[in-house]
Amino acid sequence: MGQPEMQPEGPPRDGRDGEGMAGTRPGDLTGRAFPHGDWALPAERLDELYRWVERGALDTAAWYLADRVGKRRAAVLLRGGAAVGAAAGAALPLLDLSGAVGGVAPWGYLALLWAVACVAGDRYFGVTAGWMRDVATAQAVQRRLQAFQFDWASESVREVLGPADGTASEAAERCLLVLRRFSEDVTELVRAETADWMVCFRPGPAPLGPHAAGTAEGPRPDSGGAGAGGRFPVPPQNGARPNMPRQRPPEPR
Repeated sequence: MGQPEMQPEGPPRDGRDGEGMAGTRPGDLTGRAFPHGDWALPAERLDELYRWVERGALDTAAWYLADRVGKRRAAVLLRGGAAVGAAAGAALPLLDLSGAVGGVAPWGYLALLWAVACVAGDRYFGVTAGWMRDVATAQAVQRRLQAFQFDWASESVREVLGPADGTASEAAERCLLVLRRFSEDVTELVRAETADWMVCFRPGPAPLGPHAAGTAEGPRPDSGGAGAGGRFPVPPQNGARPNMPRQRPPEPR
């Protein structure tokens, strides 16, 4: 980290320096093998890790941007079909009632049924919601990547222009911490999007998304109080009656 020629100068201009070219969509978001190298040259090693982490973020954003294309087309078709069906379902009975066109009222009911089917299909399969999730996740990854690039440039300038804070091992540890935090941020974004996708297909009222994960990982709230799970407190399980506060008797007049 102490030599200018060893600092990262930005993303690679082509895909030959990374694991794969950004913009291509793999079959699924899978893990990648961690690059193992010789730490005899820590500056080159850190630069390699930076490019590996950056390439993973670019591939993740490219995957979501490519995945949104089919969902966007399907969402536009379903929403357009719902709009056309609703308009036809409202216009055809009026035309039949006014006498302008006879015998078209039954087709209006079919048009309304078509509009309802389009809306239900969009909601059931989560087409529009998936499109929005893909766009939001890709933008979030890009924002994290931009902040990460500036953080890495700050660390690089800090070591080049000096004076360096601490030893070389401490500087390398700070750089590794920046890389690790960014990798964890991207992984958390993907996990949150997957949890939101699971919510769309939950079989019952119990959520399977971030709320369920938070309750499984963190401490549960007190079951005796009125929390988010219910409006009234849960009675004690041992069958004993709760102690009621004593009331002060009325004073004699």
